[in-house]
Amino acid sequence: MLGWLCVTLGVAFGSALLPLISVEVFVIGLVASQPGVPWLAIGGVVAVGQIAGKLVYYLAARGSIKLPQRLHDFLHRERPPSTRRDRWHLRTKYLRGKLDALRERCHRHPHWMVGTYGVSSVIGMPPFMATSVLAGLAKMSMSTFIGAGLAGRWIRFSVLAASPALFAGWLHI
Repeated sequence: MLGWLCVTLGVAFGSALLPLISVEVFVIGLVASQPGVPWLAIGGVVAVGQIAGKLVYYLAARGSIKLPQRLHDFLHRERPPSTRRDRWHLRTKYLRGKLDALRERCHRHPHWMVGTYGVSSVIGMPPFMATSVLAGLAKMSMSTFIGAGLAGRWIRFSVLAASPALFAGWLHI
């Protein structure tokens, strides 16, 4: 059981850094194949791994972590003109405007950001990665970031880990 929880921690941390990995699918697969692993433990381990991974984005957004020089140069290099990029900027102008307005609102109302981040940690909307970055930009305190994130992620993944057994119980009635 401890081995599976360690693997789960690693997958949760990896999925927090690389959103191509789905920890939700892993949790469902783990619960289906290893029914002896407690769902509360799975929820707690995934919450710790997720928050540890998102802490990297949070700290980078706050400016506490500096990007490696090579990555910084790549992101901020001068690019030649491109009609494709110009079309993309025109298409995303509305979305970028909304994001800038949201960022400004978060700076003006830090408590509003706590609620948004907390809801996002439970239901995933707005996307949790985006709210983790916004929390850093809004200079949310680290203790609030960790506390609200751990609580929300623990609830989310504990319910997810308990759901197969819950549905199996309903089907046998």
